[in-house]
Amino acid sequence: MTKLFAKIIFILMVAFHGLIHLLGFLKAFDLTQINELTQPISRPLGLLWLVAALILVVTAAALAFKKQWWWAVAIGGALLSQILIFTAWQDAQVGSVPNLIILVVALLALGSIRFEGGYRQDVRNGQERVRNKAAETLTEADLQALPRPVKRYLHYVGVVGKPKLVSMYAEMTGEMRQQGGAYFPLTAEQYNFFDQPTRLFFMQGRMFGLTVPGYHRYVEQSAAMNVRLFGLLPLVKVGGEVMFEADTVTQFNDMCLMAPATLIDPRITWQTVDDLTVKGTFTNQGVTISAMLHFNAEGQLVNFVSHDRWDVSSMKQYPFSTPVSRYRNLNGYNLPTYGEMIWHYTDGDFVYGKLEINNVVYNQLPSK
Repeated sequence: MTKLFAKIIFILMVAFHGLIHLLGFLKAFDLTQINELTQPISRPLGLLWLVAALILVVTAAALAFKKQWWWAVAIGGALLSQILIFTAWQDAQVGSVPNLIILVVALLALGSIRFEGGYRQDVRNGQERVRNKAAETLTEADLQALPRPVKRYLHYVGVVGKPKLVSMYAEMTGEMRQQGGAYFPLTAEQYNFFDQPTRLFFMQGRMFGLTVPGYHRYVEQSAAMNVRLFGLLPLVKVGGEVMFEADTVTQFNDMCLMAPATLIDPRITWQTVDDLTVKGTFTNQGVTISAMLHFNAEGQLVNFVSHDRWDVSSMKQYPFSTPVSRYRNLNGYNLPTYGEMIWHYTDGDFVYGKLEINNVVYNQLPSK
């Protein structure tokens, strides 16, 4: 059963459950003969049956039109419905089953919405911070101090003559896995801010048919990875200095692969290895990490390799790489759109993630 099919079935169930409540209204006002309802219903209670019907139908409509507040209406409708069912228990007790389903689904949705709300607030904070930062034009002069392979890459991407970056928004799809486990599909979106290096990565994964949202947060001097079943039950929660150092590598990786115009940042120092390889060293909040950047003759960055990233599952450092390919034009920039995330363990390579980059937008205006 796909997620969309399950959603359609749930919407139809809620709508039908709501319409059934009209029977209580019709019986109370003697508008038609309702043989299924053997117990008398007063007119005040009949009006409440009508109200419950309307609330549940509104719930179905709100969910169909993707209104985030649908869960609140659903809880109110299900509770009112259940109170009315208790007043006509002999005839209406079967209605307790859909009410229980509605309450469970609504509470799970509330958990996911509240979990995602922390991410949305961090995004708004970052957008407010960069709201009035003017994006100057990136010129050829900005590239003069860079190694030749990096210059060639930035020319290939097409950053010259375009605004310098203060922020980035990206949309991704792909799959991830833990060591020894199967891949699970995911969709993700991400904001980066570059005035104060910030990375906000929010994903929605599906494991065993269940929704598993995860939030990877790198802000100021802290970093945390939080994965919860339905946004409620913690599955993974990691933070601290090791996480911050690991995410400093990831922030630099994002800059190299998805926001190359930021490679003029003074927090980066460069060392040329050969005409197709450079070493970049990035410092943020007193933490310094480095990576080898490998280019091809066309000017494309094809791999990023760092020995400074921590595998938080084992709390050990292993070589980490992200080979990329499938360059195409995204909103005026030539960028890689496919990448793999690989741990190079002592007993062999482990590809733990594969991502398709579907969209990248720079200096997006703040939300109103």
